[in-house]
This record gives sequence, C-alpha cells and structure tokens, in this order.
Amino acid sequence: MINLPVLPILIPLIAAIVLLFVSKSILAQRVVSVIASASTVVSAMILMAKVKSDGIQTVDMGSWPAPFGITLVSDMLSILLVLTASIITLCVVLYSFRSIGNGRERFYYYPIVQFLLLGVNGSFTTGDIFNLFVFFEIMLMSSYVLIVIGGTKIQLRESIKYILVNVISSAIFVIAVGFLYSVTGSLNMAHISARISEISTEPIITVLAVLFLIIFGLKGAIFPLYFWLPGSYAAPPAPILALFGSLLTKVGIYAILRTYTLFFYHDQPFTHDLMSLLALLTIVAGVIGALAYRDVKQILIYNIVIAVGVLLFGIATMTEESIAGTVFYLIHDMIIKAALFLLGGMIIYIAGTSNLTKMGGLIRQYPALGWTFLLASFGLAGIPPLSGFSGKLLIVRSGFSEGEYVGAIVVLLSSLAVLYSVVNLFMEAFWKTPETPLPDVKKRTGSLFIPAASLVLLSVLYGVGTEAVYPYVMQAVQTLIHPEIYIDAVLKE
Repeated sequence: MINLPVLPILIPLIAAIVLLFVSKSILAQRVVSVIASASTVVSAMILMAKVKSDGIQTVDMGSWPAPFGITLVSDMLSILLVLTASIITLCVVLYSFRSIGNGRERFYYYPIVQFLLLGVNGSFTTGDIFNLFVFFEIMLMSSYVLIVIGGTKIQLRESIKYILVNVISSAIFVIAVGFLYSVTGSLNMAHISARISEISTEPIITVLAVLFLIIFGLKGAIFPLYFWLPGSYAAPPAPILALFGSLLTKVGIYAILRTYTLFFYHDQPFTHDLMSLLALLTIVAGVIGALAYRDVKQILIYNIVIAVGVLLFGIATMTEESIAGTVFYLIHDMIIKAALFLLGGMIIYIAGTSNLTKMGGLIRQYPALGWTFLLASFGLAGIPPLSGFSGKLLIVRSGFSEGEYVGAIVVLLSSLAVLYSVVNLFMEAFWKTPETPLPDVKKRTGSLFIPAASLVLLSVLYGVGTEAVYPYVMQAVQTLIHPEIYIDAVLKE
C-alpha cells in the first residue's frame, strides 16, 4: 500500500508530466486535468479521514529515518489546506475551459497548473525546512510561467517586478536556512524545534525569527512587502488570478504559522509584537486600496492584503482561541477568494472591462450571477452565519481577552471596510443604470458560473456547518499549540 501523504503530491506530478506529452490535444489535456485534480481531492479526503482517526501521518522518503532523511508530515492543518487547495484547483480547471483561451491551453497551461498544485501541496506537507524552499520554488516557477502565459503587454511588464521580488526573497530564504542549520545542525523541522528549545535564550534565534518573517512576509504580502502584489496579480486572466489570490499568499501565511508555532515561540514579547504591528499596518494598507480603486480586480486584490493582515494578527496573538480563529479564517479565505475572483472574471467577461464606471445594470440579464456575488461578498465580510464570521470572531475575541484592544478593533473595522468595498462593487456592476444600454443578446456563462457557484456553496456550507468542521480545526490547533505532538510523531520518540 502506498503511503497516503505522498499522493496529493505524486498525482499532480504524474499528471503534469503526462500533460506535457499531450499538449497538442486540448481535449486530452482537459480530461487528464480534471481526472488528476479530482483524484487529488479524493486522495486528500481519504488522508484527512486517516489523520482524524489515527493521528499525524509521516513518510520517511527513501526509508531514511527522521531527522536524517526528508520527511513528509500530514497533520490536520496541512491536510485541511491540501484538501482546500485541491478543490480550488479542480474548480479553476473547470472554469478555464471557457475562459483561458485556446492559445494558452496549447501553451502548457494545464501542466503548469498541476505543477503549481504540486508546489502548494508539497509546501503544506513537507517536514523539512530546505524541502519547504524546494516546494516554494516549484510553486513560484509555475507562477512565473502562468503570469506571462499569453504574452500581453501588461503581463510582461508586471512579471518583471514579480519575478525579481521572488528571486530576491528566495535567495534570502536559502541564506536563512543556512543560518538555521549552522545554529541547530538540522533541517528536519521537528528536530530543529527540539534543538531550539535547548538554546532558546540565544539572540540569534530572534534574529532568525525576524529573517523568516521577512521571507514569508514577501511571499504572503505583508506590509510593507506587499508592493508587488496589486499590479502583478491584476495582469493575468481570472482563472490564474483565482489560483494566485487563493493559494500563493496563503502558503506564505502557512509558513509563518508553522514556523512561529514550531520554532520561534520563545521570544514572544519582541517577535509577536512586531508581527502584530505589521498585521495592523497590512490591514490599513489593504483597506485604503480596496476603498480607493474603481476596478473589479484591484478591489478584490486589496481584499487579499486585508485578509493577510487579519490572519497575521491571529498568529501574533498566539492563544489557542486565536490560532483556532486563524485556521478557520485561512480555509474560509482560500475558498471565498477563489470564488470571488472567478465571479469577478465573469463580470469582466460580460462587461468587456474591469472599470466599474463603465458597468451597470447586469442584474437584469444575469440575476443568478448578481445574487451569488452578493452572497460571496457577505461571506468575505464575515456576516453571520457565513464562513468568514467564525474565524474572525475567535480572532477578535482573543485579541480583546489578551488586551490587544487596538488590533481587535482594527480587525472589526476592517470587516466594515470589506463589506463596503464589495457591496459597492455589486451596486456599481449590477444595480447602477449603465451609461450605454446593454446588448440584447446574453453571453453564455453557464460553464463559468457552475464552478464559481460551487465554491460559493462550499463556503456557505463551511460557515453553516461550523460545528461539523470544529473537531477537525481543533485537532489542527492542538498540534500547533503543543509542538511536542508534532515532534513526537515525526521523530517517533
């Protein structure tokens, strides 16, 4: 029997290789992509059931025991994120059939999406800090191709900035891993945690904590390191933007959550206060952008930045309740951002522009799209009982209980700003009287609407069914709050 934690990484890898050989046939590429993405979802669900019943699953690659070899670790946090990423990728692949264009489909679009999923799932699953860098690079190299595929002028212009920033952050990542190895003598994350707990008073640990925060902050778009994101993410078409917006920044946030609960939990007064300050500045910067723009893509992109700030504040507060809220909110945000970017792509396709001032009146011809978008907007803002509510409530409540009043109030106020920005987008696109009359002929959008609406439905079920999800989230939180559970499972002590 194959080791289950390998499957969500192995399936996209095999699929990507197969897709490279059938690049001339669009039909074959579509079929293989859907089968592979669906298989990844199924394997992740089986693995999640296994983790729920039997605890953390580990695989020592090449039969080299930890900490000497590379270990894959599926705890509840990693498998929840792997499952979410796989479902999103499946919906994006289905959405791409009508929206990405034959030119991109023939130019290795589908294999690159599978390579991207391989990098994302690998980042969530690896138990080795250098291997985390390797999977980051697989993910980033795939994103480099996706951001330029199609070769439009804006894509080529923005890709230079995107690639340059990520190459620099990757270089710093390697240096930081080298420093960490020189201090601890290990690359296995569980072993590093055990070593750091022995030398926790050393100032070098705090320096490393800040260095890793900078690295993952660049990946996750934390203030002031988010400057590359709005322009770069606006360049590619909607399906690629949905993948970027829902997955890439979240891998950066996951890396901060994992390292700051496993490695850098000793000098909290300094590192976590710094993180809390950056979280609030990130929220403010995102709110300013979301309220300032009159462009569908930019409003939704700046809402990514707001969510990153909220998640970072949850990590910085570092209580059991705030970590539970962070995990809840992280999964919610991945699903709802993907849904909103796909719905936003439909709005742009119908209107022929992303400029809100040139839109209006779409509700008459596309009522299902309009009301679905409004429902997703309420979910994004955290209106109860939708999925954004539970996570944000736990983060805010934890902030108040820990005396972080300013941060908790900023997170609360950010919900109002998010609600205003997306409801205003809805009113402008769907309700406002258009300057020029809409064409009588409706555009066919059914094949685009179904995958986007499926994600909205999943988000609603995630919110309404919070009680059902709660045991899974709390199992993930226990591993984060008590790192010895993770260490014992990996090192088999």
